[in-house]
Amino acid sequence: MQEKPLILVTNDDGITAPGIRALIKIMNKIGDVVVVAPDSPQSGMGHAITVDNVLTCNPITIDEGPQLEYTCSGTPADCVKMAISEILNRKPDLCVSGINHGANSSINVIYSGTMSAAIEAGIEGVPAIGFSLLDFKWHADFKPSEEFVKNITLNALLNGIPEGVVLNVNIPDLKKDEIKGVKVCRQASGYWKEDFDKRKSPFGKEYYWLSGQFVNKDKGQDTDVYALENGYVSVVPVQFDMTAHHMIQKLNSWEL
Repeated sequence: MQEKPLILVTNDDGITAPGIRALIKIMNKIGDVVVVAPDSPQSGMGHAITVDNVLTCNPITIDEGPQLEYTCSGTPADCVKMAISEILNRKPDLCVSGINHGANSSINVIYSGTMSAAIEAGIEGVPAIGFSLLDFKWHADFKPSEEFVKNITLNALLNGIPEGVVLNVNIPDLKKDEIKGVKVCRQASGYWKEDFDKRKSPFGKEYYWLSGQFVNKDKGQDTDVYALENGYVSVVPVQFDMTAHHMIQKLNSWEL
């Protein structure tokens, strides 16, 4: 009998978040699941790792299921490092991160703890996928996402993900029958226009509250933002080699 795939599950919203609980249930139908996730929300942590403090990682039981679970005091990237180095007895066949509460399309991939966990797995040589739902609410409805998450995961296990690449999957906040399908896309070119709200504490000390608005500079119809705005699940292959290869020849012409 063929061995079940070993699947590592993690996230950035914390181990008790409804998104990761939904993802665990889906993965339990596919393989043997080990969960290593932060003990508290770590959204927006990017690829931060813990270098100036100790890390703890302890077994935990949150709800029924065959999965093994561990809660980690570190960042999403820490969780993946800890899982691969200390917890698992072999390298997992796949790492899935999410399901994130909120979008990780376009430039958000840079800031995302969800995607950084997937990228860390990719760096470690593990095929990886980050899943996100375009609903920031804690009690978001993940039911319409289930078949898409399952199908993309099964395809990744069957076909493989090339070394140096991870998949960034975003799912629109729509009912299942309103989602038109899946589109493979490129990342839209966009940025956040920050707004720092300056305030004063009751003790007279000034502080700032960060907010902002996403600006999409990209009008292409082959982007993740376009796909999501038009009712499709977006799948973007992300590479973590950040070399601007097209610039190498030009730089060589400089008098350095």
